[in-house]
Amino acid sequence: MSTAASSGSYGSPGTQPGAGAPGASGAPGVHGAQPVSGTYGGRAGAPAAPLPRPAERGGRPRFGFGLVGPRRDRHSVSVEQLDALALPVGDDGMVIGVDAEGRPAVLGVNRPVPYDITLIGGLWTAQVLALRAAATGARVAVETGRAQAWTALAQTAGGGQPCITLHDVGRVPPQGASAGSPVVVVRDCGMRPPRGRVVSAPWQSVVTLLPYLSPVAPRLLEKSSLVGVQRVSPDEAVQIGRIMNLPRHEYEALSTLADGVTLWCTPDDRQFVMTQATDAETGLLGSARRMD
Repeated sequence: MSTAASSGSYGSPGTQPGAGAPGASGAPGVHGAQPVSGTYGGRAGAPAAPLPRPAERGGRPRFGFGLVGPRRDRHSVSVEQLDALALPVGDDGMVIGVDAEGRPAVLGVNRPVPYDITLIGGLWTAQVLALRAAATGARVAVETGRAQAWTALAQTAGGGQPCITLHDVGRVPPQGASAGSPVVVVRDCGMRPPRGRVVSAPWQSVVTLLPYLSPVAPRLLEKSSLVGVQRVSPDEAVQIGRIMNLPRHEYEALSTLADGVTLWCTPDDRQFVMTQATDAETGLLGSARRMD
């Protein structure tokens, strides 16, 4: 390669004075170089020293790439090893207990669609659900005719923040639910709860508590997205089995369930769940019980 020296060039190697013969330059591979005047980094009219060139492996010059950095092995795994990197990811929501195999049972109550839950069971289970819904960041509005049974819970939950509020039957105001502020309405209105002013909506779920199977129960069960059943009488178990299309061995088991055990069911799925209280929940609500 033949390069002609020019004035004001950047990166063109210069030579020592008097070195005019081909190959006399100190830079290998450059022939016929002349003294450079005004080269970048030098004084005008003074000869400039050749710019250093970082070397590649094997001593060859590298232009514009800097020094050679450390070389490390690539971080890669084979296809057969990918399973070792897998992480268990389950449903999101609140843990309502454990299933028959001891695995956590999770119920998502904060949904972008209307969601109705009917629980035929005890106050203890409904209050545990309210506490755990509040723990997920939901605001809980309790519509009840027995405010004294909920007062301690509402005062204790949230560490002084009004995350659980109590309202008389039929007096629940609009809650303004949104994705950033979901709401769970718990209706504890006895055997014949009236039609609520606040109904399920996007990001607003409604949990209706029935102590026993009442005349309004079939209507509520049929329109609910999820039904929970705790221990009931054998006659009630037969009626619930017919409404929910349960196999015989499952609805017969409803009259023998232990305290804290709930059958959660939809038209397509069923699961027995044992709700286990934390120490804080036990201190506030006592041990699991079906009767109030």
